[in-house]
Amino acid sequence: MGGIAALIVAAGRGERAGTAMPKQYRPLAGRSILRRAVEAFERHPDISMVQVVIGASDHEDYQAATKGLDLLPTLAGGHSRQHSVLHGLQALTAKRPDFVLIHDAARPLVSRALIDRVIGALPDADAAVPLLPVSDTLKKLIDGKWTTVPRDGLNRAQTPQGFRFDAIVKAHREFAGHDMTDDMALAELAGLKIVGVQGEENNMKITTPDDFARAEALLGGGETRTGFGFDAHRFAAGDHIWLCGVKLPHDKSLEGHSDADAGLHALTDAILGAIGAGDIGQHFSPDDERWRGASSDKFLAHAAKLVSEAGGAIVHCDVTLICERPKIAPHREAMRARIAEILGLEVSRVSVKATTTEGMGFAGRGEGLAAQAIATIRF
Repeated sequence: MGGIAALIVAAGRGERAGTAMPKQYRPLAGRSILRRAVEAFERHPDISMVQVVIGASDHEDYQAATKGLDLLPTLAGGHSRQHSVLHGLQALTAKRPDFVLIHDAARPLVSRALIDRVIGALPDADAAVPLLPVSDTLKKLIDGKWTTVPRDGLNRAQTPQGFRFDAIVKAHREFAGHDMTDDMALAELAGLKIVGVQGEENNMKITTPDDFARAEALLGGGETRTGFGFDAHRFAAGDHIWLCGVKLPHDKSLEGHSDADAGLHALTDAILGAIGAGDIGQHFSPDDERWRGASSDKFLAHAAKLVSEAGGAIVHCDVTLICERPKIAPHREAMRARIAEILGLEVSRVSVKATTTEGMGFAGRGEGLAAQAIATIRF
């Protein structure tokens, strides 16, 4: 078939990024990190095919992040980056590209100009790598003493790294198990002819929360939206209630078509409101028998999925429960933890509070309870 293929490596977990989900699926100024990286190659006129390698459990997140893009069927990566790349190269073998550009999904700001430079260097070499000179003074701890390392000739390697396809496939197979951190190291072991091209400072690898902040600043920072939700349910005969995903013993239950979890219902509406997606009744009609007695975590998870598909990220939510009884304080931390689990957030990004109406109104008379919620979403 020939042409130039792009292989995007997105199988890592990104634990240093400080997010509950793998960092490549986190939105960055409106679009996920992975989508930004993939789009740079999918839209490039010289790239004829794009193969993405993902984590074995990330299929649903991947589908949401790449919706509408023209990509080869995805495949699961291996136990290391090198193993994942080999999986991708083997999948591309049937397509027989002349060249392949291998790129880390954690570099979402790769420019067309940089891709052009890598492609332009390949006809005269086996491999091409973007490089940036080291500008900081380097120190190394040797036997408990700090030593200055001369920086002359030292460079930082970036991706995409380009290769003659047959040559890099052979190198990966020959040196499988060496567990190198980039593909150029395998090209070096194989004795391939390598040329360097000018890298770009903005082609940063997102690793830490500070990297996210810098990348968002480079992209203009995105926007923040807020949604508000409110729900109320009447008490009925029973021996427990559900609030914010937690089962509480009580001398009554809450009346409703589902489990009547007012806290999760209010939060679901807040999230739907922030993305302009209507309300909970439009997505889960009380006239639909499928939702009779349903656990409200399904509703909240659905709203979170819609946020992801819209290119947003829930950054904070705040629920206020309004009731005389039951007492909320003993269950507050369990409620925060459950909401955080459903939404894939850190617990520090979830607030649950309670108040009374000082005996006034339906809540004050013990006829029922209410909840209001605010959700903050960044795009």
